[in-house]
Amino acid sequence: MAVLTFIGSGQMASALTFPAVENGHTVRLVGSPLDTEIIERLREDDYHINLKRTLPKGIDYYTVDQMEEAIDGSDVILGGVSSFGVDWFANEVLPKIPAETPVITVTKGMIDQEDGTMITYLDYWNEKSDNKLNLNAIGGPCTSYELADHDYSAVAFCGDNVETLKNLKEIFETDYYNISLSTDTKGVEYAVALKNAYALAVTLAVGLAEKREGEGSIHYNSQAALFGQSIKEMGKLLELAGGKSENMIYGAGDLYVTIYGGRTRKIGTLLGRGLSFEEAMKELEGVTLESIVIAGRTANAVRKLAEQGKADLNDFPLLMHVDEIINQGKPVNIPWKKFEIESFD
Repeated sequence: MAVLTFIGSGQMASALTFPAVENGHTVRLVGSPLDTEIIERLREDDYHINLKRTLPKGIDYYTVDQMEEAIDGSDVILGGVSSFGVDWFANEVLPKIPAETPVITVTKGMIDQEDGTMITYLDYWNEKSDNKLNLNAIGGPCTSYELADHDYSAVAFCGDNVETLKNLKEIFETDYYNISLSTDTKGVEYAVALKNAYALAVTLAVGLAEKREGEGSIHYNSQAALFGQSIKEMGKLLELAGGKSENMIYGAGDLYVTIYGGRTRKIGTLLGRGLSFEEAMKELEGVTLESIVIAGRTANAVRKLAEQGKADLNDFPLLMHVDEIINQGKPVNIPWKKFEIESFD
């Protein structure tokens, strides 16, 4: 059995302790600098105050100042930080990991560069690291709550080394946590990162319905139209990034599950109800919103590519409108007519 050290005790990393422990592995859970309260409570009775679940018995809990002790002797490192912890993970964690120890991360996102290209966090960490590490990632439609509750989930593990991926699958896979493997890290990572921006876009329709007819009102036609446009734009973005189209399955599934719950649905709904971006953010004060980061980075990258003649802004009307709402303070006014196409044989 393997010794697994999870660094970052966020909800998804903590949920992954369930399949890991149930498969007989030793699990060490290390809190980030922001996780002290979480670790303190876990040490009392295994209860995770954010995930709102009791974690499996037998996990060893460490504070951030004990990280090197937890890493020592580990067979696998799992990175459990959000996109807001990417630089901390690069600067404070990766240098402490032996080159021969594989790393797998739950962090979803990407970074836009000056020339408009977008790189995955795996690429970014490789650039920042002095050591050539064996970096891998998890993508796909899986919420932490439902994973902890053993609901059937299907994800992808991606990385460059096939044998490492097969070993990681053997460690984590259960009858309820099912894992596909891919060496197309760009395809998997881009697809699941983009869903954050587009989940916000789709849930604008939820807020628009509530604005017209009251809280709780839902119209599926408008949500479906925005979902379809999102998939269309995500596919074009995936192509621009150089990812394989087959990996859109993970982005589409992740988009679906994100629309139906969580922080991104809240911000999209508030904006659709008519709140300005500043008002919505004030109402959600203290909540981390990766959708805002991804939407801004993606729109910025597309504009740069358009300036170079490598992309057409007309292909991304929904993304551009979301960016206008977030960064230009414009009210929600879905550009429905721009979604129309004519296709004749």
